[in-house]
Amino acid sequence: MPADLHCHTKISDGSTSIDELVILAKNSGLTAVGITDHDTFAGANRAKVLGARQGVKVIPGIELSCYDYKRGRKVHLLGYMCCRPDKLVGLCKRTSDARKKAMQQKLAKVIRQYPITVDMVTKIAVGSTNVFKQHVMHALLNCGYDNVIFGELHDSLFGENGSCNSATQYPDIMEVLPLLLDSGTVTVLAHPYTYDSLDIIPELCEKGLHGIEVWYPGTTEEQTENLIKIADKYQLLKTGGTDFHGMYGGEARTIGTCTMPDTELEKLISIGEKIEKAMS
Repeated sequence: MPADLHCHTKISDGSTSIDELVILAKNSGLTAVGITDHDTFAGANRAKVLGARQGVKVIPGIELSCYDYKRGRKVHLLGYMCCRPDKLVGLCKRTSDARKKAMQQKLAKVIRQYPITVDMVTKIAVGSTNVFKQHVMHALLNCGYDNVIFGELHDSLFGENGSCNSATQYPDIMEVLPLLLDSGTVTVLAHPYTYDSLDIIPELCEKGLHGIEVWYPGTTEEQTENLIKIADKYQLLKTGGTDFHGMYGGEARTIGTCTMPDTELEKLISIGEKIEKAMS
């Protein structure tokens, strides 16, 4: 039962629609796929309906952008099978508003350097809950300033020392995790090596974290083995996925090229069902 539980669509910063993603999952031989758009559950119900039609089990999810203020690092949380998404509306709106504010500043800087317009960008971002840097880059590509989303131009504008950077104020992960748990969500720490999140795992476990993302593109065999050991030590669920963004990804990465074992998928579904029963 191949399952890829980390995929993004046009609803956030992916380039494919939910319909296309479900069909891609089916045609790639997946029997389960997780929709984890950034800071939104929009489209989750539609995805489940489409999945049922195509014979693909859709695990509704979300990827929440957070910050570890104790260590000064970004950190992402994945949430699956949320029972009460209404309890997260306020959190998602605050993050969305913060992202919009930062993007307005970024886009204003880009427009001062390149003759694109806000309208060019917003047309590309139609269907998304927000404007992301991929949408801005897409507009620049349309105007011939580069031929790849993540290339030299992207780095010069939005890289670590980019000329158009503007920091987004993300919520504290130590506040986000309890909100997720209170909403009846299966919680997973996303790609621990991407943001160097290993040392926060014990603290998150104390607060009730359910799992960590073990199988992830670019993670070395040694790192994967270490994550398995950590998961076993804290009795955590182990998940995996490609972090699929389609054309908007940082590298060529097709859906279903990074999956998780059936046993772990069954555990996740079981945990979600137990939570739902307890909250009903």
